[in-house]
Amino acid sequence: MPTRRPAAMLWLGVGLVVIAGGTAGLLLTRHPTEPVRPAAGVAAFPAPTGPIVAPPPADPRPVPRPVSLTIPLIGVRTQLITLGLTAGGALQVPSSTAVAGWYTGSPEPGAIGSAIIVGHIDSLTGPGVFYRLPELRPGDRVYVKRADGTLVEFRVTSVQTYLKDRFPTQAVYGPTPDPELRLITCGGAFDYATGHYLSNIVVYATEVS
Repeated sequence: MPTRRPAAMLWLGVGLVVIAGGTAGLLLTRHPTEPVRPAAGVAAFPAPTGPIVAPPPADPRPVPRPVSLTIPLIGVRTQLITLGLTAGGALQVPSSTAVAGWYTGSPEPGAIGSAIIVGHIDSLTGPGVFYRLPELRPGDRVYVKRADGTLVEFRVTSVQTYLKDRFPTQAVYGPTPDPELRLITCGGAFDYATGHYLSNIVVYATEVS
C-alpha cells in the first residue's frame, strides 16, 4: 500500500517508551559510531496512578479485550500482548520490538476513556512495530480487533512529539468522555551521550461511531 512519505532510514536503535512523572527516556543499542550500551535491565516507567489520572467514567457496555492492531497506511499488523505493572510499580514494555502491547490499567479500546497501546520504534536488526508511527496524520484510520472478533475503528486526531521532560501525563492518560486511543513510542532527536531518545511520539485517536 503506498504511503504518504517514505520512512527516514538514518540509524537504528532500540526505543523503549519511558514515562516517569511526566518524563520519558529511551535506550540505544546500535548507531554508526561506537554504540552506547544500555545499563543492565530494561528501562520502565511508572504507570499513571493516584491523583495523576482519575478513573474514566463507568462504561456500562461490556468491552472485550483487544487482540490485534492494524494501521494500513503505515503497514502495521501486530498481535497485542497485555502489559501490566512490574514488581516495582512500573509499566511493563513489550519484550519484543515486533509486537505492541495494551496496558491493562487503561480501558479496553472501544470503552470510554483513554486506551493505551505502546511499542518500540526499532532494534538492532531493523525497524520496530511503531517505526513509522510519526507518518500518521489527522484523519488516518487505526483498527483494533477484539477477542470476540469485533473490530473497532479509530480516527487519528493528532500526532504530537513531546520532550521527555515535558510529557503531558494528564493529556495522555487522563479520563475522556468518549472512547479514545493513545499510541505511544519513542522518537525525536537522539542523545548519543546518554543513549536515549529525547522525545516521545503520541498518536491521539477517537472511535469512529
